[in-house]
Amino acid sequence: MPVYLYWGDDTYRLMQAVQQLRDQVLDPHWAAFNYDRLPPESTIAGLNQAMTPPLGSTARLVWLEETTLTQHCPEDLWEEVERTLAQLPPTTHLLLTTSNKPDGRLKSTKILKKTAIVREFSQLAPWDEEGILQQVQREAQQRNLDLSAEAAQTLAEAVGNDTRRLAMELEKLDLFTAGQRDPISSEQIAVLVPASAYNSFQLAGSLRKGNLEQALRILTHLLDQNEPALKILAVLVGQFRTWLWVRLLLDQGERDPKVIAQKAEIGNPNRVYFLQKEVGSLKTTALLKAMQQLLQLEYNLKQGQPERDAFQEALIQIAAILQKS
Repeated sequence: MPVYLYWGDDTYRLMQAVQQLRDQVLDPHWAAFNYDRLPPESTIAGLNQAMTPPLGSTARLVWLEETTLTQHCPEDLWEEVERTLAQLPPTTHLLLTTSNKPDGRLKSTKILKKTAIVREFSQLAPWDEEGILQQVQREAQQRNLDLSAEAAQTLAEAVGNDTRRLAMELEKLDLFTAGQRDPISSEQIAVLVPASAYNSFQLAGSLRKGNLEQALRILTHLLDQNEPALKILAVLVGQFRTWLWVRLLLDQGERDPKVIAQKAEIGNPNRVYFLQKEVGSLKTTALLKAMQQLLQLEYNLKQGQPERDAFQEALIQIAAILQKS
């Protein structure tokens, strides 16, 4: 009676895992008769179907999609789930998926974690540059694609945390570089992979690294894609404000990630590790001046100055400030 609980907001990877499970357990000749995909309001119907022997085959797969059992589960419904789990035939594979993190305080979640094979498919945060780079390298290795270190970095910057886009671009690279002996270069990535996944977090990151050319390129892309100027600015202000807080606290000798997260209003304390590395070479005075430039940019935009010109001038000023730090 295999039971599976897949959860996370990386829909692409989660759906891939569902398809792999489907291919693994179902006889393709009888899949149409032994595969049930049910919405959350049909939980009882799904549990009843899970008790049904497979037709003409050795296995049945019942998928309760976007289940609410790990978020809120009425007592009467959970009693039905418990009865089903206790009597589930060995020929049934019961799969529960949800984009939300299971609530560990619930009785239903605790029991499912004990009885089910649990897999997490959470999307990496846009600011987790190191994690995104490792994801690119890992996926490339699985496809036997040899990327140079520079190429992996360029691809990571182009696709960001979009795993669906990453898979598509790696397939493209595999096709266009078939038979190539040398590692795929950064120049090939730049030609073959349009950087349509650029976002405001990468714009902030380019500024922090002093890469003005890349920052202006990302800005041009964002504005060409009709990204609202004030929305871009809000991300930049948020990033630089966080960097400033972390730098200030480090200067004061604070090293506890939980304390830093609380004072800097960082939702995930695990992010502090990455932030400490990001601000390592930056000075507090430089970050303060950069914040002043961003506030001036906000004033200029709200006064009706042309978005592109106002942004470019501000980015040039900020890059110069940070390079001097």
